[in-house]
Amino acid sequence: MKNLLRVTTLFIFSAVAGLSQAACVFDLEVGDNLKFNLTEINVSKKCESVTINLAHSGQLQANVMGHNWVLTKAADLEGVANDGMAAGLDADYVPLNDTRVLAASSVIGGGETTSIKFAASNFDSSEQYAFFCSFPGHSYSMRGNFIVSP
Repeated sequence: MKNLLRVTTLFIFSAVAGLSQAACVFDLEVGDNLKFNLTEINVSKKCESVTINLAHSGQLQANVMGHNWVLTKAADLEGVANDGMAAGLDADYVPLNDTRVLAASSVIGGGETTSIKFAASNFDSSEQYAFFCSFPGHSYSMRGNFIVSP
């Protein structure tokens, strides 16, 4: 009985640890449409790092219907999206060395995946953040709220 209790306790501890770790990793999917499968991401400042895994389930190539994931303060979204168009595909439609960009992935096409990892501790829970795709014209419908909780 003592060994059974130990195994059960270990299993419960592992499950709880897995839950807290899973809250720091987010899997997003997008296809040849202009929608992320998530429109809101809630992350705790307790996460050492946040990982965004982006998968493009569509068929079209990156230069035709590419998608990326960009994080900014909500107030900076439009400016970064507009400036990203000028940056071009070679720069993943993200302005180079732009301090308004808090995190950004590469542009991917159909069947491709990418991941980005960044620290959660740099974010202020009282600030409003937004994520979006900066491929030209996509940010109008491919966007969501990135909410940081203390």
